Amino acid sequence: MLQQPAPALILATASSARRAVLAAAGLQFTAEAAAVDEAEIKESARAEGLPAAEAAMLLAEAKARRIARRHPEALVIGADQMLVCEARWYDKPPDLAAARLQLLALRGKPHELVTAMVCWRHGQRVWQHLARPRLVMRDFSEAFLDAYLAAEGEAVLGSVGAYRLEGLGVQLFAAVEGEHSAILGLPLVPLLGFLRGHGVLLA
Repeated sequence: MLQQPAPALILATASSARRAVLAAAGLQFTAEAAAVDEAEIKESARAEGLPAAEAAMLLAEAKARRIARRHPEALVIGADQMLVCEARWYDKPPDLAAARLQLLALRGKPHELVTAMVCWRHGQRVWQHLARPRLVMRDFSEAFLDAYLAAEGEAVLGSVGAYRLEGLGVQLFAAVEGEHSAILGLPLVPLLGFLRGHGVLLA
């Protein structure tokens, strides 16, 4: 068995993409959504003039800390992701009309997916990591965009970028730089390295 029975591993997320990334790597874990006010944390970060990387780290920290309070012996993983294009922060679109406008704003431009990850155990942060995948959207036609949104439907609303790179969303791009799992919201290779060093996985 590659994974030790203790500590228990908890992923502090409601994201199906992050759960799928961890499950595909063969890890045994449970997932719990952390009830944090993401909008308030982002607004506070904006008011303080913090960069997107610090805002993403604050969000990941808040999620991990919230779940870790209930499970102090477990190793809790919190993660969050922010999309930044031309210094603007983008959030998950509330509906398909907003998704369409967002994708038009990103069309033909590069953007970053600033992805933060934090691990908590015994009441303290024991590890953190920041990844910054860079993606360039191609100059797609509006006819393609309408067909894409019709095919994907409300599935795009679960992503900060209004696309799922693991699905039809890959057709939106001209270039992709960065670890695939980081683009999906959970930088897996550095996380696995930490888990081996922390004795959760066999080295």
